[in-house]
Amino acid sequence: MRPWFSNDAIVAGILLTVLALIFVTASSKRRGWQTFYRYVPALLLCYFIPAFLNWPLGLISGEESNLYFVASRYFLPASLILLCLGIDLKGVLNLGSKSLIMFFTATAGIILGGPIALLIILNIWPEVISASTEDLWRGLSTVAGSWIGGGANQTAMKEIFQVSDKLFSTMVVVDVVVANIWMGFLLYGANITRRIDTWLKADTTAIDDLKRRVEDYRAGIETIPTVIDLFVLLAIAFGGTAIAHIVADQIAPLMQSYASVLQALRLDSLMSPFFWLIVTSTTIGLLLSFTKLKSLEGVGASKWGSVFIYFLVATIGMNMNIAEVFDNLGLFAVGLIWMSVHVASLIIVAKLIRAPFFFVAVGSQANVGGAASAPVVASAFSPSLAPVGVLMAVLGYALGTYGAIICAWIMQVVAMSS
Repeated sequence: MRPWFSNDAIVAGILLTVLALIFVTASSKRRGWQTFYRYVPALLLCYFIPAFLNWPLGLISGEESNLYFVASRYFLPASLILLCLGIDLKGVLNLGSKSLIMFFTATAGIILGGPIALLIILNIWPEVISASTEDLWRGLSTVAGSWIGGGANQTAMKEIFQVSDKLFSTMVVVDVVVANIWMGFLLYGANITRRIDTWLKADTTAIDDLKRRVEDYRAGIETIPTVIDLFVLLAIAFGGTAIAHIVADQIAPLMQSYASVLQALRLDSLMSPFFWLIVTSTTIGLLLSFTKLKSLEGVGASKWGSVFIYFLVATIGMNMNIAEVFDNLGLFAVGLIWMSVHVASLIIVAKLIRAPFFFVAVGSQANVGGAASAPVVASAFSPSLAPVGVLMAVLGYALGTYGAIICAWIMQVVAMSS
């Protein structure tokens, strides 16, 4: 069914109007709006209102639009450069080992969650699954690839385990919808992070110190931008994005010439242009943070970066269609149980080591969402923390194929013994 509006100029206008209305009402002094946004985070609405406009209203559709591609390939690299300009790299490094512990816990939760979900469904509700057990574990391996790494890892699993195109497309739907539902919970959690951290008995000193140092730096250099300042800012953002695309367009084909070696080493992500686009743009931003261009933070670098991030959030939401759940209830049951194991493992470990909820959220999204959404979740806590999400997501790309293969092997054992 075609949406009412398929012209991207119209769709972009709708999304930007929605974002403007959300932030205008969120900043309102009226008691009604203040009460509403005390319980419903603005960022969550940026995500779910476009999803609601997709289904059930049918006004717009992610499938009929190129805006997600534009946002992820042009605005995301630009935002990473702008958000990294004012980063305090020393402060990021001082975040300590808990961030890595939570990241690897997230990975382990996905590796173990798949087999556990499969075991539960095949022994309790086998009738809800229409696919054969052989096809099932093979298909789910692609979800593992996506949730630990990203799209390149997912495609690698499809080739390694010979998943049919029809089954693969169904698994992509399961991957996207379940992952997006969990992302919604994380965005809500970012709004009540202090309450969660209190329950976790977490030490947030390093995170608070990083945010304070970045905010103090911004306050000390903040000025009203001139037209020249804005042109320089946009030149850095999109000039850097252009360089990142040039590098990605050169390195990815070079890596593909070593495809057999990289596939043997399970490093398929290195052949993905998007991987190199994210790595290069993040590197450019981090390098520029050591130069005088860091002062562009004073004319709104991170604010522009946040605008690009919010537009990306809206396009991600536009791609979610909850109606598709009802066409694949059995597979979605597997996906929801799988995600529940992932979440439970994160909460248990966070409680044991008293890790801040920020590490839980970013560690999870660096796996499940990758570089497209990890900075979104990180910036929901503070724009100054967005680069942390990117750096963790890059680590997820590196481990994605290895972790997914281990998960697939365990799921194969479960499927064969059920």
